[in-house]
Amino acid sequence: MELNRRPVASLWIGDRLQYLNQLCLKSHLRHGHPVTLYCTDTVTNAPEGVDIRPATEIMDIPMDIVEQTSASFLSNVFRYKMIQKTGAIWIDCDAFCHKPFPDEWEWIFAGHGMRGALNCGVVGLPQSCEMMDLLLDYYDNLPEVPPWWNKNQRRKITRQNDDLPHAVKIYKTERTAFGPQAFTHFARVTGDIDRAMTPDALYPVPFQLNDIFYDPHGRVEGWFTDQTVSVHLYTNGTKPWWRKHPPLENSYAWRMCQEVGIDPAAALEA
Repeated sequence: MELNRRPVASLWIGDRLQYLNQLCLKSHLRHGHPVTLYCTDTVTNAPEGVDIRPATEIMDIPMDIVEQTSASFLSNVFRYKMIQKTGAIWIDCDAFCHKPFPDEWEWIFAGHGMRGALNCGVVGLPQSCEMMDLLLDYYDNLPEVPPWWNKNQRRKITRQNDDLPHAVKIYKTERTAFGPQAFTHFARVTGDIDRAMTPDALYPVPFQLNDIFYDPHGRVEGWFTDQTVSVHLYTNGTKPWWRKHPPLENSYAWRMCQEVGIDPAAALEA
């Protein structure tokens, strides 16, 4: 396997990957992308060829904040610091590589879901750009409330426990305030939202329909176009059954595991 394409990278908080994460990471290797997985713990079941690095090479991960939010919460800060430092493309660990990322793509992001708001599950940005600066300044100097919030959201945060860290208050008010909401807002501020790809490039299946990946009669590829390079599997929205049981034969998840060489039964959620 010749790894001669642009590097990609992600973050894993925990000590064990699930099979869909193994599948997605290995899918990038298969298409020639060097893969780095920054980890907070010792991960022993990453696919062969994935470069495991300590997350502290990019930033410290305050686990007390993670425990009050979610494992993916701080990845919203981590991804931009990682891009700024290394120039790699950020990939969520549930983004399956359908085709290699073209070398000429400098700006990589797209809308997703039924409403078309931007997602930040797969991101490529110049290491130095205004949008990067605004995102990192937002995280490093959190405002009292995010500037795009409406009156209801501003009222809701006042009902949070005063003892909570400010970042946790924002998270508990709006779970996506550090992810897609912030990304979409600052893309609008800089005008870079005009660079957004259409959803079929990175999120061809709307997240509201993610059960289709486990349906042996589902026609997942019907959502794909010639522009599709990445397929988001939305593991955060996956029903517990599919995290604890192997996918059914002939489903998209089963077929991709067969194609890439992943044994789902060996890495199910406990």
